[in-house]
Amino acid sequence: MNPPAAQPPPSLLPRDGVVYYLRRVLDAEASARSFQELQGGDFWRNDEVLMFGRRLVMSRKMAWFGDVPYKYSGALKAPLPWSRQLLELKTVLEAACGHSFNSCLLNYYADGSEGMGWHSDDEKSLVSNAAIASLSLGAERNFRFKHRRTGETVSVLLETGSLLVMGGETQTHWVHCLPKSKRILEPRINLTFRLMKHS
Repeated sequence: MNPPAAQPPPSLLPRDGVVYYLRRVLDAEASARSFQELQGGDFWRNDEVLMFGRRLVMSRKMAWFGDVPYKYSGALKAPLPWSRQLLELKTVLEAACGHSFNSCLLNYYADGSEGMGWHSDDEKSLVSNAAIASLSLGAERNFRFKHRRTGETVSVLLETGSLLVMGGETQTHWVHCLPKSKRILEPRINLTFRLMKHS
């Protein structure tokens, strides 16, 4: 995994993976503009997952863009075509982190009552050990990693306009989550750019 050539940041993880945080990939104005455009999109749908043989509709909204379908939690997401805005963001992020992506998962969190439990992004449809780049817009949220074997944890505050890049064996050895928080009343949009296998 190759971080940007200019002043590569240190990995947030002590071992068994590489995660680095780029604090200002988008400035405040670009972050606010991107958030407003995405928030008003007509593509948002409530996420659906398959648990214990039952299909559950989640409160969190999502959208899947790109070149390849995505299957996770028993649900198949057909991709929407890239928008001009997402292609522009993809170009910015690829230049910032030095990796290429062919798909993007968008999540909309209305406030701190919505989050994500411990999981890893290790679906078979993902290219193994390829970088995953996560752009944050809107409310600042805490993000946590936990080592599968040792239980040690690492936390990072995701600011608007920031980019978190996970690579190497991170998904094999670590799980991550977005904890809920009653103190957070504002919405957040997360764009997770990925490299998917072409079937």
